Amino acid sequence: MPAAKDVMTTGVVTIDGMATARQAAQKMAEAGVRALIVERRGADDAYGIVTQRDVVYEVIAAGEDPDEILVHEIMSKPLVVVNPDLDVKYVARLMSNFGLSRAPVIAEGKLQGIVSVSDVVKTIV
Repeated sequence: MPAAKDVMTTGVVTIDGMATARQAAQKMAEAGVRALIVERRGADDAYGIVTQRDVVYEVIAAGEDPDEILVHEIMSKPLVVVNPDLDVKYVARLMSNFGLSRAPVIAEGKLQGIVSVSDVVKTIV
């Protein structure tokens, strides 16, 4: 069975936590992705994630101004992350147990890629 590093998407799109919700939505649209990894503020900080759902539910549906709400206010953090060498079946279990759609792949404190449910499904088809 392949490992996370064999199925992950590299070239992950990231954003600064001080960006606005509008900037995040625009970046997602331009890159054709549903989520952005929020960059760490320092080596000891954890990565975060902001999704389309966060922008829709926590900003638009809540009647907030997307130019006033910052990414760090709506992102999820800390994240469940996976090691690049973790077997895909364990990645699938982890995602199932935590109800995740995607999980960043981290090695030596650095973002290597991201594994999505669709990446996992592709390995068994």
